[in-house]
Amino acid sequence: MNTIGMRIKNIRELRGYPQKYVADKLKMTQAGYSKIERGESDVAYSKLEEISKVLEVSIEDLMAFDQQKFLNSFNNVKGSNSNIVINDIKDVKKLYEDKILLLEKLLKIKEDRLTNYEEKFGDIN
Repeated sequence: MNTIGMRIKNIRELRGYPQKYVADKLKMTQAGYSKIERGESDVAYSKLEEISKVLEVSIEDLMAFDQQKFLNSFNNVKGSNSNIVINDIKDVKKLYEDKILLLEKLLKIKEDRLTNYEEKFGDIN
């Protein structure tokens, strides 16, 4: 079962951040933050927003985190000490397919927001 706490922990570890670093950024104790990762503490949406900012991911990606997509996203790879290895053309194809799916998802979110604004404030053109 992939709980929100597990997703937060996976992203934190992929970023190479220790729990103490994230806890400090969130202005909370390491013990309190650890409870979030272990799923022992309910997390308010506002706290999830803070966590997503510290971990440098969107709240949408935090909620629906997929480790493989995260690893495949070149924009999220820091430095040259990456562990990503491309074994064959299938890996490259999968990389691009995952990137396209992610971009389509982000585009849909933006389109939905634009529709909401247009409904609220009228056509912007």
